[in-house]
Amino acid sequence: MRALLATDAPWLVDDLVAALGGPDMSFTVVSEGREVAKVVAANDGATYDVGIFDLQIGSMGGMAVTMSLRLDESAGAVPRVPVVMLLDRFADVHLSRRSGADGWLVKPLDPLRIRRAVRAVTSGGTYREGFDEVQAGRLSPLRGVAQLG
Repeated sequence: MRALLATDAPWLVDDLVAALGGPDMSFTVVSEGREVAKVVAANDGATYDVGIFDLQIGSMGGMAVTMSLRLDESAGAVPRVPVVMLLDRFADVHLSRRSGADGWLVKPLDPLRIRRAVRAVTSGGTYREGFDEVQAGRLSPLRGVAQLG
């Protein structure tokens, strides 16, 4: 499996590689949002199995990166890449919905949720955290922590 990580936070790359790494996983990391479309287009017909984009990336954030990719896909310029967006807060869920992301996680992250999200979007599904989960009592509105009991 091939993952494209877009973030300018080295700690986030470390967390994602630790959660998803293995002998059958390879990572391409870009620290500038503007580079994502170029990297996807320059892949000689091969595609990434998943793109994981941080909402806050220096010059071009995860929302703009995802929207740009979806626009290029619709024009046939690049292959489809399932996208998981990493959000800073629940209030950012609407950005993921509008961008065309296949899934999103609210930080702080944990390996189990990262793996679940990637598994869901790479199998053609979605993975969405946000207000629906808070209202249902499955997640705390404070930092996306799972509720117990």
